[in-house]
Amino acid sequence: MKLTKPVTGSPCWVELGTPDVPSSQTFFAAVLGWRSETDPRPEAGGYTMARLGEDAVAGLSPTYRPDQRPSWTVSFATKDVDASAGAVRSAGGTVLMEPMDIFDQGRFAVAADPSGAVFTLWQARAFPGTQRFGDPGTLGWTELRTSDPQGALAFYPAVFGWTVDASEHFTHWGVDGAEFGGLKEVPHDDERGQGGTPPQWLPYFAVTDAEGTAARALGAGGEQLAPPRRVPGGPCVAVLRDREGAAFGVHAP
Repeated sequence: MKLTKPVTGSPCWVELGTPDVPSSQTFFAAVLGWRSETDPRPEAGGYTMARLGEDAVAGLSPTYRPDQRPSWTVSFATKDVDASAGAVRSAGGTVLMEPMDIFDQGRFAVAADPSGAVFTLWQARAFPGTQRFGDPGTLGWTELRTSDPQGALAFYPAVFGWTVDASEHFTHWGVDGAEFGGLKEVPHDDERGQGGTPPQWLPYFAVTDAEGTAARALGAGGEQLAPPRRVPGGPCVAVLRDREGAAFGVHAP
């Protein structure tokens, strides 16, 4: 059974940090059909909401440091960000940004697991997170790519209470058995597999046609890190990179 909507402990939002928000808007409009709205308030810092129809599906945020790499960040839902931040520390992770309120939208914190993979914690108030999950053009899967799978298997269930389904070929994360993502061991020096990045959470967006989406990404100035391939008994997947350098995945039934 796969997750069909965000719940407590599961992915609930995904956000791109990019040095060129208008370029990213154009790219993802061509690749995933998003339209974007930038928050006009100065205090919002240029934060942009990507939508399918009227539904919010992702965020686009300017990078704030010259050395910040373009990348996606996955948010996990929690009922109490402060308690979850404490659980991160207790399990051996790091809180990179202490819990803080975001207008009336919610409360969040930035954290990293013991291997350094960054994620955020989101306690919803006015904004619950993604309004569509698993539909074409929306977040449908997440994959932790790490050189320390055993550390991850200890850390994340301790923090979120996730269930783990480990087969011979792949390990799945779930909430009460409803799967939303997986775990992939990637050596530190595997530049191709990780797109030249450290341990990370890689979002996968659902699409109807992985080959066609990959072709649109190339046509829009992106790259293929892993060309479309059929997972035995599963979806067709590809790992791509946008023209600013941020890696993401797509999967089709």
